[in-house]
Amino acid sequence: VFITMKPDVSIVVPAFDEQDRLGASIERMLDHLGSNEKVTGTRAELIVVDDGSSDKTSEVASAAAEKFPAVPTKVVRYEVNRGKGFAVKTGLLAAGADIALFSDADLSTPIEEMEKLVAPIRAGEYDVTFGTRAIDRSLIGTHQPWRREQGGRVMNLIIKTMSGLKFHDTQCGFKAFNMLKFRPLLDVMTIDRFGFDVEFLFVAQYHGLRLAEIPVRWNDVAGSKVNVFRDTRRMFSELNQIRKNSRSGAYDLK
Repeated sequence: VFITMKPDVSIVVPAFDEQDRLGASIERMLDHLGSNEKVTGTRAELIVVDDGSSDKTSEVASAAAEKFPAVPTKVVRYEVNRGKGFAVKTGLLAAGADIALFSDADLSTPIEEMEKLVAPIRAGEYDVTFGTRAIDRSLIGTHQPWRREQGGRVMNLIIKTMSGLKFHDTQCGFKAFNMLKFRPLLDVMTIDRFGFDVEFLFVAQYHGLRLAEIPVRWNDVAGSKVNVFRDTRRMFSELNQIRKNSRSGAYDLK
């Protein structure tokens, strides 16, 4: 009889057309998670969500996972691209642990930083923790091109102004959640694409969860799918949607 142990932490990786770099990222993650379990006893699972890729993202993910059978890995795939926010929500809903962390597939924040986010939730100090590049910029190894970095600062000012969130960096793809408190909130989330990070934090704060912005190491990795002009327009639209939802009571739990 096999007894399946509940994981202590679920790692969610959204992926769209990532066949070229996903294999190396998953191997690095699973290697760390396996080593970390031996040292700390923390059991992890990995959930890769293929967001309707047109390439071999799912196959690459499964092949990489087979090399590390000690860490349970699920590859979830659906056929139509729905957006990174939808992929993250799908992964969080599949999470078996009471703490879940999502990480970008490019590992711009190294997986080795995960304990910075998980430990405060495990200790009961916070309910949502998220990496920031803006508080301690000495932790940035490879910077974005100057124009993109300045664009990010302008965007964050817009996010602060329109959302009322006081955080320095809502867009870093490295966030962790107390799923006992956060899972019910996924039902009221409405944004599937670029602005989902802001909605996650806004709704968590709206419901009184304790949030902490934590400096993490970060490197710009070539191949970002962010398009400054397209996504700036989209962010304005989605910030307006968040404000409208808040006013209408759409974020209240039924």
